[in-house]
Amino acid sequence: MTDLLIELKTRARLRLNAARGQQPDLRLRECLNQVATEVGFTNWSHGRRVLGGEAQRGEDMGRFWHAPGCNALLNAWFADYFDACSALALKKGAVLLPYRRQFVLAGAPFIRELGLDHRDADWAVARHDLVQAYGTDPWFRLAFQRLRAPKSTFGRR
Repeated sequence: MTDLLIELKTRARLRLNAARGQQPDLRLRECLNQVATEVGFTNWSHGRRVLGGEAQRGEDMGRFWHAPGCNALLNAWFADYFDACSALALKKGAVLLPYRRQFVLAGAPFIRELGLDHRDADWAVARHDLVQAYGTDPWFRLAFQRLRAPKSTFGRR
């Protein structure tokens, strides 16, 4: 189990324990679904698959790598991964991120909206492509930083 999943499970257990007195029928499964939804997934199963490193290219990767503040930024969006890679090769300093079944070419302002540092060495180790780097150590480290970012960077889903 990854640190990402341990973090989400811990959040769900804390939520369950905090609600025990007021919501005695609340179950851990419901809390797992809630915390997964809050960070950009449709439910716990979806979040577990993506954050556990089990998803395949082409699957819905959720909205994990997006923040409400990113909506105001101009970024290139792609339906095709290979088109996105071609654009990434031409844009120095950009990062390729998954968004559901699409791809976004993001700059430093987008990364800051995610609550991350665009100068982090793991971006370079991942070759600025979190689609290709999915499931690697740099991807997991950046994803953990993203998960630990302020709640406001996730917004309401």
